[in-house]
Amino acid sequence: MSIGNSPEDERPFDTVPDGPSEEDRPSVGTALRRARIDAGLTIDDVSSATRVRIAIVRAIEADDFAPCGGAVYARGHIRTLARAVRLDPDRLLARFESEHGGRPAPTPAAPLFEAERIRPERRGPNWTAAMVAAIVAVVGFVGFTVVKGGDDGADKANLAEGAEPSASAPASAKPEKPAAPKPDPTDSAIAAAPQDKVTVKVSATDGRSWISAKDHSGRLLFDGLLKQGDSKTFQDNDRINLVLGDAGAIQLYVNGKKIEDDFRPGAVERLTYTKGDPQTG
Repeated sequence: MSIGNSPEDERPFDTVPDGPSEEDRPSVGTALRRARIDAGLTIDDVSSATRVRIAIVRAIEADDFAPCGGAVYARGHIRTLARAVRLDPDRLLARFESEHGGRPAPTPAAPLFEAERIRPERRGPNWTAAMVAAIVAVVGFVGFTVVKGGDDGADKANLAEGAEPSASAPASAKPEKPAAPKPDPTDSAIAAAPQDKVTVKVSATDGRSWISAKDHSGRLLFDGLLKQGDSKTFQDNDRINLVLGDAGAIQLYVNGKKIEDDFRPGAVERLTYTKGDPQTG
């Protein structure tokens, strides 16, 4: 009977891997849901900021990509949601591709038609069009001859009366005045707004952004996408509530004053402005 370690005890210890393995990493939906909760956003907030429907946001957070309508649309939704909750879209897309079979193969281009197969259809001469053209030419020639003969008779009559023929100088055409350009709304127009109201001008200067605006009673004034270069002005007796989907692309003018807040690109901002000097709530 031998005393000592058994062969199993002499086997080397398994090495513990550094960091979580691929299986331990959270799924795409779990990562998006955790980041949304950490950012203090609800599903309604994310849906309003990204224009992705609430049902699709819920399905993606549950790792159900069927409602997206295909892998291409799923990738687009993942990229949009990742930016809204401030995650790296490339890492989530790499995870999605590893779980769903990678990128789809490109569709082969359709073969070009051979030029030899396209033969022009032979058509006979269009005699009707030729006859109409000949008639028009004859009528035009006769009219020109009649008008020319009348002018020659008038000139001869003037010469017989001793009047000198004068060449009619072409009337100088007066230059048309250029149409005055439409005046763009300026900051002075906002500054002239009534002091007993709150006036907010939203301009998409650095890109496009989804915005939502409500008055003091919660009535929706605007809900949509503001393209780069577009502006919207809202006015209320008491308060204007704003939600900016991409605050970094927006410039605000409140009660005639430019708001100098340093909004970050891609940041979702909820703002409230009242009468008087701009005050954000």
